[in-house]
Amino acid sequence: MVGGSAWWAVDHYTGKVDRISGVFPTKVPAAAQPAPSEGGQTFLLVGVDSRSALPTTGRDAKAPEWKYGAQRSDTMMLVHLPADHSGAYVVSLPRDAWVDIPGHGKAKLNAAFSWGGPPLLIDTVQRLTKVRVDHLAVIDWDGFKKLTDSVGGVDLVVDGADRHMNGTQALVYVRERYHLARGDFDRTHRQQYFLRTLLAKVMRPSTFSNPVKATEVLDDLTAAVSVDDRLGDGDLRDLLWDNKEVRPGDIVFMNAPAKGTGMISGQSVVLLDSVAGPQLWRAMREDALDDYLQSHDADRLGATTP
Repeated sequence: MVGGSAWWAVDHYTGKVDRISGVFPTKVPAAAQPAPSEGGQTFLLVGVDSRSALPTTGRDAKAPEWKYGAQRSDTMMLVHLPADHSGAYVVSLPRDAWVDIPGHGKAKLNAAFSWGGPPLLIDTVQRLTKVRVDHLAVIDWDGFKKLTDSVGGVDLVVDGADRHMNGTQALVYVRERYHLARGDFDRTHRQQYFLRTLLAKVMRPSTFSNPVKATEVLDDLTAAVSVDDRLGDGDLRDLLWDNKEVRPGDIVFMNAPAKGTGMISGQSVVLLDSVAGPQLWRAMREDALDDYLQSHDADRLGATTP
């Protein structure tokens, strides 16, 4: 009965996930198209500041997920799921990274979504990393708050003190950067810390042993997140099944290699490391991130965050 109920829930809720069409770039020169990775899958997770009073992502969206100049991608993470399903690797891309945006020249990475929506952002990330983005998932701040509240909020350690945060408070926490010692680098670690804490809470047995709570969480999750239309219901079920043994402790969080920050054209920007970065991206393409971490220093998330 438990197994049957679980399968019904998975089958029911994967069919309720909102799909976005046309998210992958077209008319990209062959030389700029990355080859498929040697193993595993890579997702691009995007948190969007829609600046809209209406939801823009998920099943309850009432406004377009992208409109020229109206949204910027405040959070961008490449998530690599290895072929052996042993865990996951989450690499945050700084929103202020100074990069080449096709057709626009040099600019901050988060401008790509503003100027061209998911296709331009994916094209920019793929040219930067030479990693094939297999799938996209997008959530706006309205969905972020609802999802956080649906699990009863999160408990985080901030400045050495335990704090319980609801959705609104957690949003302020993950968006803060001006009062952090390392600015955007600490900000991305905050986002990773929140995600790890949220996953730990969602994946604990008590969430799914309570049918009412499980239904509420799955309802809010599928209502908040949008994915590309290449990720079918069967693909989602396979994804959940293949990674059913993965726990938050099996997920490695890190920042993309960077040399620091600087000022360009009057803007504060993040300068990516042109030597260490390609080494990380090659390891992702080769499904060898575990080997990479054993031989390279990485800006990894620790037990807590600033």
